[in-house]
Amino acid sequence: MSERLSAASLGHTQSGVRRFSYDRPRVTPGIVHLGIGAFHRAHQAVVTDDLLASDPNWGIVGASLRRPDTRDALAPQDGLYTLLVRDGGGTSARIIGAVLELLDAPNQKPRLLARMSDAATRIVSLTVTEKGYCYDAASGGLDTGHPQIIEDLANPANPQTAPGLIVEALRQRRAAGIAPFTVLSCDNLPHNGTVAARVVTELALRVDPALGEWVKSNVAFPATMIDRIVPATTEADREEAREITRLEDAWPVVTEPFLQWVIEDRFVGERPRFELGGAEFVSDVAPYETMKLRMLNGAHSMIAYLGYLGGHEFVSQVIADPSIRRFIENAWAREIAPTLSMRPQVVSAYAETLLKRFSNPALKHRTMQIAMDGSQKLPQRLVGTIGDRLKLGQPVERLALGVAAWITYASGTDLQGRLIVVDDPMRAEFESATARAGGNDEALIGNFLALSRVFTEDVRNSKPLREALLVQYRALHSLGAAGAAFKLA
Repeated sequence: MSERLSAASLGHTQSGVRRFSYDRPRVTPGIVHLGIGAFHRAHQAVVTDDLLASDPNWGIVGASLRRPDTRDALAPQDGLYTLLVRDGGGTSARIIGAVLELLDAPNQKPRLLARMSDAATRIVSLTVTEKGYCYDAASGGLDTGHPQIIEDLANPANPQTAPGLIVEALRQRRAAGIAPFTVLSCDNLPHNGTVAARVVTELALRVDPALGEWVKSNVAFPATMIDRIVPATTEADREEAREITRLEDAWPVVTEPFLQWVIEDRFVGERPRFELGGAEFVSDVAPYETMKLRMLNGAHSMIAYLGYLGGHEFVSQVIADPSIRRFIENAWAREIAPTLSMRPQVVSAYAETLLKRFSNPALKHRTMQIAMDGSQKLPQRLVGTIGDRLKLGQPVERLALGVAAWITYASGTDLQGRLIVVDDPMRAEFESATARAGGNDEALIGNFLALSRVFTEDVRNSKPLREALLVQYRALHSLGAAGAAFKLA
């Protein structure tokens, strides 16, 4: 058995493994991150790791909001973990030291709130996925009917949600006369800063109107665009980390060479020099964000549902199918790119980069992983693009095939009639919509379109979309995933 990765064993790593150069004991916390999963550890924590040599006051305290898994894995390792970067040429390893402390929010809430309300904390960042914001996807506002938001309103001093934690920490800071922190959303949401601002401010106003007004006037919620593919860690990944480093790591993370982080330059007071790690500060994130959400994330969802229904486990396998690859290229060129404000040359170059990234065989990104929580993802990834095209009377056949594949997946039965274990917060609504359809294709399409938390009113009521969905749904079931894609390639 190999020695466990830790501060004490760090010097025993295999030569060739990159290690941080800063004096880690001198690093102090400046960021509290809510939702310290694999993505954060392969993205924002890596960028932060790159700046600590020049400014050691931005160490990270990471908190898991649901389960203690990450804390239990990394606390014995002093927060250290291995970053595996894979491409066609092989795998490189790097030890990341930016995470100084790990907390389990359900069982260490006082400690977490103390960290968030500490004057040294100048940023609270989030990767809690779309559903972690407890917001109404159609309106962008706080979902006041959300069970945990109801709990937070009844007992705001014992918050259950990410917005609740932020509001309570800000309340404590205001009461102590401490300046607020910047709330830095790093989730795949359009206008994620605006969404974070709305849910936090609306919750604060309901807890205490004076607090809400203070939040509205004093807290900054910069928008961001984040981009890096991070598959779920497997036992094979742990074994590879062990072989490369000669140390045992309970939870390494795997990623690709590409990393992008675009940040709106709007902070409360001092901000980290994230540009030292490759981030880009801009005055307006929206064009970058829209391009990424619609081209990368939109294509990812279509690849995931078509690929899963076609029997493919990994994204690289799906994109290797000539029919689906050509379908994605045409979806970008004919239906998605025309809705973007970026220059055509920029969009074209981005599409080429995406194809290369999707084709990376070393990155085992599972279609099932991407397919999860589709009800939270589709509004940003596909529905917005569809709505823009419908307003101009433009066709949406390729986008409709992506949505039809999602409806097939969400209905719980694949193209061969086998059951699908659907992982989605709206699973009960999907089951009801499917049961009420009674096997009728038109009724099924209508029932899913009626889901107001997924589809905006203009999209729900569009006759051209309804017709396109019915055509593509039937094509899927008669021709299969690749066959339906081939017809539109």
